[in-house]
Amino acid sequence: MEGYRVEIKLSAIHELDRIGRKGDRQRVARRIRALGTQPRPPGSQKLAGAEDRYRVRQGRYRIVYAIDDAERLVTVFRIGDRKDVYR
Repeated sequence: MEGYRVEIKLSAIHELDRIGRKGDRQRVARRIRALGTQPRPPGSQKLAGAEDRYRVRQGRYRIVYAIDDAERLVTVFRIGDRKDVYR
C-alpha cells in the first residue's frame, strides 16, 4: 500500500516551532511523519462537526489534521497544547 503525502500549513509549522522543549518538538514531528504511512493510527479521533478532520495525541500536544483519501493527502492544520488547540 502506497503512503499518503503529508502537508503542513504554514501556521502549523509556526506552532511546531513554538514548542519549547526540543524533545517534545521532535516527538511531534515524528508523529506527523508517521501519519504518511498510517493516517488513522490507534488513538486518533474524528472531530465532531467536521467531516474529514481528525486529531491525534502526542504527549500533552494535539495535532489536528484532515485526510483526503482520494488524493492520498494528509494536511496538518493545528499543533498545540491540549488546552489551547481547539480555540
